[in-house]
Amino acid sequence: MRTKSTFAYALATGISLLAFTSASAHAADGNAEGAAPAAAAADPAADPAGGTLTDIVVTAERRDVSLQQAPLSVSAITSDTLKAGNITDITGLNGTVLGLVIAKSGGGERVISIRGIGSETPENTNTHPGVSYHIDGVYIFNSIAASAAFIDVAQVEVLRGPQGTLFGQGSTGGTINVVSIEPSTDALKGNVSAGIGNYNYMEGSAALNVPVTDTLAIRGAFQFTKHDGYAHATEVPGFKKYDLDDQDETGWRLGAKWQPLSNLSITLNTIQFNSNTNGPAQKNILDPNPDPRELTQDYPGRSKVKTQLYTGVIKWDTPFATVKSITGYQKLHSEQAWDADGLDTTLFYQNTYNPISYTGVTYDHVPLWASDTKSWSQELNLTSNGNGPFQWVLGGVYLHSENSQYVNEYRSDDDNFLQQALPEDTAWDDPLVGNLTYAELSSIKRELYAAFAQGTYAVTDKLKLTAGIRYNHDKSSGMYDSMSGGVSSQTSGAYLQPASTGSVSDHAWTGKLAADYQFTPSNMLYVSYTRGFKPGGINSSSAACGGAYCIFGWEDSIKPTYKKETVDSFEIGSKNRFLDDTLQINASAFLYNYKNMQFLEEDPVLYGEGISNAPKARVYGLELESTYAPTEHLRFDASMSWLEGEFTSHYYALDPNAAANAQNAAGFPDYLFWTNFYAASAARDAAREDIKGNRIPKLPRWQGNIAATWNGEVGPGTLTARAQLIYRGKYQYRLFNDGAVDLTPSYTQVNTMLKYEPKGTNTDITLRVINLFDKNGINSRFSDPYGSAQVMDTYIPPRQVILSVGYKF
Repeated sequence: MRTKSTFAYALATGISLLAFTSASAHAADGNAEGAAPAAAAADPAADPAGGTLTDIVVTAERRDVSLQQAPLSVSAITSDTLKAGNITDITGLNGTVLGLVIAKSGGGERVISIRGIGSETPENTNTHPGVSYHIDGVYIFNSIAASAAFIDVAQVEVLRGPQGTLFGQGSTGGTINVVSIEPSTDALKGNVSAGIGNYNYMEGSAALNVPVTDTLAIRGAFQFTKHDGYAHATEVPGFKKYDLDDQDETGWRLGAKWQPLSNLSITLNTIQFNSNTNGPAQKNILDPNPDPRELTQDYPGRSKVKTQLYTGVIKWDTPFATVKSITGYQKLHSEQAWDADGLDTTLFYQNTYNPISYTGVTYDHVPLWASDTKSWSQELNLTSNGNGPFQWVLGGVYLHSENSQYVNEYRSDDDNFLQQALPEDTAWDDPLVGNLTYAELSSIKRELYAAFAQGTYAVTDKLKLTAGIRYNHDKSSGMYDSMSGGVSSQTSGAYLQPASTGSVSDHAWTGKLAADYQFTPSNMLYVSYTRGFKPGGINSSSAACGGAYCIFGWEDSIKPTYKKETVDSFEIGSKNRFLDDTLQINASAFLYNYKNMQFLEEDPVLYGEGISNAPKARVYGLELESTYAPTEHLRFDASMSWLEGEFTSHYYALDPNAAANAQNAAGFPDYLFWTNFYAASAARDAAREDIKGNRIPKLPRWQGNIAATWNGEVGPGTLTARAQLIYRGKYQYRLFNDGAVDLTPSYTQVNTMLKYEPKGTNTDITLRVINLFDKNGINSRFSDPYGSAQVMDTYIPPRQVILSVGYKF
C-alpha cells in the first residue's frame, strides 16, 4: 500500500506541477502571443544581442524540429558545453542529462541507462542495449564502440523514454544521437586547438572545411587526447606504479557533401578511432589500501579499441516528400585484459577461501577478452513536405551484424599468474590448455528489419494528435564452444570448435499515441503513450548444452533462450517560455510498466551463467529543466530528476555472489564443485532470493545539476566564465540489491571554466578545472558476474586542470 500511495502522490504532484506551468503560460502577459517557438535543450544558447533564449533544432523525430515543439522528453548538449566540461566521450555525460546513467563495466564496456532502463547484459554480444546509440542517424551495434571519442561534434541529442516508432527495438530506455558538423560550401574555414594539463595531459584538435566548387565541399577533422594514469596498480611485477585510467586516443573524420541540384545532396563520411591504454582502474572493495587511486593488483591490464564507421546519406526533396537514404558500415576490434580478482595473490587468497585441506585460489586473471563486430545498416524514410495540417514520416530499416568473441581466463594457485592467452588454433592436447579455467569461442549473427509510420494531424491551430506504429522482426543464430576446468571436450584439432547454437526469431508491434496543446506559441502541454521492445535471444552456453538446463534438468536453470522485454510508457509534460523568452521551464512526469527485463543470472551448475527475465517492474518519476537569462551577459541552467522503481512480481533469482558463498559453505569451493556436482548444485540453487520489492538498478532517486555562465567585455576582449555543480544520487548497480556489493554511493562534482577571446585575433584561451574539489566520486560499483565474482569500484577522474589555446579562421 505504501508503494501505491507514494506513486499516487508523485503522480498527483507531477500533474499539479504541469498544470501550474501550463496555466501560468496561459495567463502570461501579452508578449507571449508574439514569442518565437522555443527549444527545450539542456543548455540552450542565449542571444548575445538581448539575453533571450534561442532555438536548438534536433532530428528527434526523423526531421529537423524545434525541440520545444516536440511532444517528448529530449535534451541537446552543444559542442560548447561538451568542451566546457571536458566531455570527450559518452561517459562524460554522467550528471549532465536528466535520468542518464553511464556506468563502466568490465573491460571497455559501458552500461547506458535512462530512467533506470538500459542493459543488464553488457558482456553478452547476443543482446541489444536498452538505450540505442547513433552517430549521424546510424545505429551503433556494440556498446564498446560507444566509448569512442566525440569527433567534430555539433551536438549530442538524448531522447528519454522508449522510442517505439522511429527508433524501435533496442530503444526501451531511450536513444542517443551524436550529430556531426556537416561539410559546407559557404566558405573556407577551420579551427585548431591545443591544450596541456596535469597528469601530463595533452590534447589537440583541428578541423578544415573546404568548398571545392559551388556544389561540393569537403570537411576533415582530427583530434587526440593523452594523459598518464589517474590511478595505478602497486604490485605488477617490473613496475613500481602500473598506470591505470590512462588515455591515449586518436580519431579523425573525413566527409564530403555534393549537392548537384538544389533539392538533391549526397553526403559521405568516415570516422576512425583508436585507443591503446592500460585499461580502467577497477578497485576491489576488499582492497585494504584506503587510497582510491592506488590498487593492490598484480596483473598488467590493457585495453585496445579500434572502430571504423562509414556512412552515406542521400537526401532528395520533392514537392510531396523528402526522401532520405541512410547507409552505414562499421567495424569494431577490441582487446581487453584485466585483473579479474582485483587484488594481489596474497590478499585474494585471504579474502576468498579459508579451507582446511585446500590450497586455495590465489589469482583470477583474464589475459584476453577479444570482441569483433562487423555490421551494416540501411534505412530509407520519407517525410512530408508542405505546411498542411497533416505531417507524416514513414520508412523501413534493415540491420545485419556479425559479432565474435574469444575469451581466456586463468584461476589457480600456482606461480604462473602472468600467463598469456592461447592462440585460437591451439591443439586440444596442448598441455597449456589444462591451465585454463575458462575459454570461449563464439560468433553471433543478427538480422533485423522494421517498417514504421508516424503521422501528426493539427485538429486546430493549437491541438495536434500524433500516432505511430512499427513492426520489428529480429533473428539471431550463431556458433559456440567453451571449456571450463582446463579440460577440452575435443579429441582432435583445435581445443575449441564451435557448433551451431540454432536460431531464434522474435517480432513485435510497437508504437506511440500523443496529443499536444499549444496554449501560446511559447507554451505547450503534451501527453503520450509509447510501447517499447527489445528482442529475446540465445543463451549460447545453454543452447550448446554447457549449462545445467541441458545436462541436469534443473527447473529454474538458465534456459536455452530468453524472452523479449517490453515497456509501456505513459508521460505528461509541459514546455514553456516566459518573461520575453528569458525564462524556460520544462517539466515531465512518467510511468513505466516493464515486463521481462533481461539480466545476467547465475546457474546452479558452475560456469552456467546466462540471461534470464525478471517478470514485472514499475518505474515512475518527475523531471524538471530550466534556463534563465536575465541579461545578455548572464545565464543560469538547472535540472533535477526524482525517480522511483521496483520489481513488482515474485522471481527467485540466483546472485553469483550468493551462489559462490553457498557453494563454499557446503564444502565445495571452486574446482571441488565437480567432485560432487549434485550436492554442490543443490547448495547453490538454495541460495536464490525473491527480487520482488527490490529497487530497479541504475536508478538514482535524485540527480541534477546547476550552472551559471557570465560573458562580457573585459579589457581588449570577451571573457566567459562558467561554473557547474553536478549531483548524482546513489543507486543499486544490480537488481539483487545486495547491500554494499550493489549500492553505488552518491557524489557531487564542481566544474569551472574561464575563456578569454581577445578582439580581432580569432583566438581564445581557455582554462578548465574539472572536479574542482578533487572528489573521489564512484562512477559505478561493478560486480563481475563471471569468474570469482569480485566487486570493483570505478571512480570519476580526479581534479583536472587544462589550459588550451584555440584559433578559428
